[in-house]
Amino acid sequence: MNGRLTVVSGIDTGVGKTAVTGLLAASLLHRGVRVMTSKTVQTGCTGIADDIVEHRRLMGIPLEEADRLRLTCPQVFPLPASPHLAARMAGSEVDLAGISASVNALLEQYDEVLLEGVGGLLVPLSPDMLFLDYVKSGGWDLLLVATPRLGSINHTLLSVEACLCREVPLRGIIYNRFGEHDPLIAEDSLETIRRELSRRSLSLPVIDFRSASFHTTDLEQLGFLVPEP
Repeated sequence: MNGRLTVVSGIDTGVGKTAVTGLLAASLLHRGVRVMTSKTVQTGCTGIADDIVEHRRLMGIPLEEADRLRLTCPQVFPLPASPHLAARMAGSEVDLAGISASVNALLEQYDEVLLEGVGGLLVPLSPDMLFLDYVKSGGWDLLLVATPRLGSINHTLLSVEACLCREVPLRGIIYNRFGEHDPLIAEDSLETIRRELSRRSLSLPVIDFRSASFHTTDLEQLGFLVPEP
């Protein structure tokens, strides 16, 4: 394996993991990085995963051969539910070894692979494997997508605690501003999250993401680019 894998997960479902993953990949691609996105498990669809299609749209590229071969999302189930349940209702189970094999194949071809998670950190992939435990088993770094909506302070800090308890390397938090949010709550939540991280001596970058692309300084803080001397 030559490339590096970074997991993009979130504090909950519906916080913008897919958009952030696609836009992050687009920003890296624009800077000449050989990057590919993938998805752990997709529920609620058939065929090529909906989130993979959205990644390619945001990256401004067509579907790749790896997409058609299902390397970028080998596990797709029709029921829109937690992966363990969606798989069970399809008379199957999530093939964790198959996901890892697909990821490793992508790492042979690309410098950076962004693996989008499913739901929040503690979503069960199978009856005996939570998503974050699977991330830990792979030894991968994680980016956490947060949101300004009400309740995000609690969800964000609990997600950080879960990573710390499992010793999963947390590279940073992306505070996703897209969508309609109360500006007072949005600003206070961002300030509170940063203050609580600092109070615990956690020097995590918290990217205030409010445009359609990541700035060079954002990518440097998240460890994707080396700062210019």
